[in-house]
Amino acid sequence: MLLVEPVSGGTGGGRRCTSVSATIEDVARAAQVSVATVSRALRGLPNVAPSTRERVVAVASRMDYVADPTASRLAGGRRMVLGLVVPMLGQWYYAKLFSGVEAVATVAGYDVLPFTTSGPGGSERFVRTLPFRKRVDGLILADAPFDAQQFAAVAATGVPIVSLGSFTPGVWGIAVDNAAAARLAVGHLTGLGHTRIALIGGIPDDPFRFSVPVDRFHGYQDALEAAGLSYDPALVVPGNFSAEGGAEAMHKLLAAPTPPTAVFACSDEMAIGAIQVARDAGLDVPRDLSVIGIDDHDISAYVGLTTIRQDVTGQGERVAQLLLEHLEDRDDVQVEDVHEAHPTRLVVRRTTGPPPDRASHPRV
Repeated sequence: MLLVEPVSGGTGGGRRCTSVSATIEDVARAAQVSVATVSRALRGLPNVAPSTRERVVAVASRMDYVADPTASRLAGGRRMVLGLVVPMLGQWYYAKLFSGVEAVATVAGYDVLPFTTSGPGGSERFVRTLPFRKRVDGLILADAPFDAQQFAAVAATGVPIVSLGSFTPGVWGIAVDNAAAARLAVGHLTGLGHTRIALIGGIPDDPFRFSVPVDRFHGYQDALEAAGLSYDPALVVPGNFSAEGGAEAMHKLLAAPTPPTAVFACSDEMAIGAIQVARDAGLDVPRDLSVIGIDDHDISAYVGLTTIRQDVTGQGERVAQLLLEHLEDRDDVQVEDVHEAHPTRLVVRRTTGPPPDRASHPRV
């Protein structure tokens, strides 16, 4: 990429050309995709549409973009590895998160080493063994299910830490306001006129101690109260954040003496499972039943799901950028904590509408 600059001095003036290396961010902007997509497209990785890959490759070629993953290795003494701690890797959310972290890390010359706290006693085992020691330069804690004592043990290793999902004093990080996202979802339903709104949420006595389903439950309650509606615990059923769990939850809701006219599912996967059960029962979505989720899963647009969008890959990109910045600034004790709120927004599609006219459209 060339920048043309004016040449000072002399009588005739003139211009000179200065070569400036394009960055991966430049390519992403020009191709109108994310940094993660550019990284995956140029490395030949899957989950990139052929047309998108062709566009990215063409833009990178036109801009003379050349990745230099060894540049950061000039900083001596580093292992060039970032650790990512997640409750589980198999779930869609954490797979997308890993993709975003990996994209930014790869461009900077780092590998990503995942750790999980899954299984019985997973958090205690992780804190007892501290498997990341002497293996990573920095650590990303995503929805880390640690209590104060466990977190202190991790922090005591001296490895720079950033967090995703909650804000901790003295720790850089980003978080989504899950209570606000839930209020937005339920507010959309009350705004359409629904008064009997169910919640499909997490699992009772969650062993992972996730704050996400708790925060979304509180947002659900807040939105009902704001609309002048009473909270009915019979309308709250667990869905285990899976399509199967959402389907099972919908079976329970439809078997109630007075089924809901709308459902807020705390993830798109649960919402999709719930919708299938409703349709199998002969209900029309949204004429008979409205359903809204959270996430904007990859397939949500294709099934017409109304949802609250959060850019999961973007969260991974940003938290990786924060960790890399933290690694550069770690010797500067004057640097203030960075706490960023990651945005969400309502995406209205085809699964929400006004409540049914029971006289004209009797429920099954």
